[in-house]
Amino acid sequence: MRRKGDLPTKPCAACGRPFAWRRKWAAVWEEVKYCSDACRSRRPPRAPDDVTPP
Repeated sequence: MRRKGDLPTKPCAACGRPFAWRRKWAAVWEEVKYCSDACRSRRPPRAPDDVTPP
């Protein structure tokens, strides 16, 4: 059994606090960016990809 301190961590893209790996994120750990639903809802808006300058 692993201790929580031995699990990988990464910083949240919204708040910057570190969060630890969770079993439910095992398959998508590289894609996880936010520590919580609250941070995910506060994320900055994305710029549209298909907009071309005039």
